Amino acid sequence: MRKTTESDSGLTSLETKNIAELSQIMNQFDATVHLAIEKELPAINATIEQVVRSLESGGKIFYIGAGTSGRLGILDASECPPTFGVPHDLFNGIIAGGDTAIRKAVEFAEDDLELGWKDLQERKISTKDTVIGIAASGTTPYVIGALKQCQIEGISTGCITCNPDAPVLEVADFPICVEVGPEFVRGSTRLKAGTAQKLVLNMISTISMIKMGKVVGNKMVDMQLSNKKLIQRGTSMILEEIQNITPEKARETLLEQGSVRAAISFLRASSK
Repeated sequence: MRKTTESDSGLTSLETKNIAELSQIMNQFDATVHLAIEKELPAINATIEQVVRSLESGGKIFYIGAGTSGRLGILDASECPPTFGVPHDLFNGIIAGGDTAIRKAVEFAEDDLELGWKDLQERKISTKDTVIGIAASGTTPYVIGALKQCQIEGISTGCITCNPDAPVLEVADFPICVEVGPEFVRGSTRLKAGTAQKLVLNMISTISMIKMGKVVGNKMVDMQLSNKKLIQRGTSMILEEIQNITPEKARETLLEQGSVRAAISFLRASSK
């Protein structure tokens, strides 16, 4: 297959250019990512609809990938509990090679066609769940093997790739292909491809959480109060919604009730 992510951009002699020249060219390359994503919005929307169906039925979401793609899935999944107050196992990021691979490459882990399914089984995957394979190249055996077995087992599958002829598209019920083209540094898919994957993951998790009622207005009313910054943010949200209370009262109620949503509800009920 032809991999556009591995093709030559035509750039030459990068090492001879100054910093200003390099940053300008790189920024021009990155600016094309949003246009590539826009072309895939219908496919992204279909994937989000499936994610919501899974969540509404009591299912979970699994991101599975290798290298940069796997790390991006872990990043997105790990941000959901503090942002939306959901259980830590609602969104799950799985990377070839396990936790060690988050920080450094585990040789040949991504080449194992059966390992991805084994990793999913360890997490007690079920037919209520949806598995989204993340692979910029779209050829990663670890991801393809996992999605193929999921289809055999009747588990819904999706994928995020950046190559239009990628084999991973054939094992995804909900395929997303954001064709970003050649990279600034040839083959370095942590650049445009990685940016595209991150933006798509942002959409999948954020929009699905909105549809699941975890955002009111534009506020993350169920966020975890895990540090002073978030407590202050929550206090400000309450003051915007409830009139005639002091910041001290808003903060006190927030800490007592445990969330912005619960605090606002309590204060509104108390004022009646």
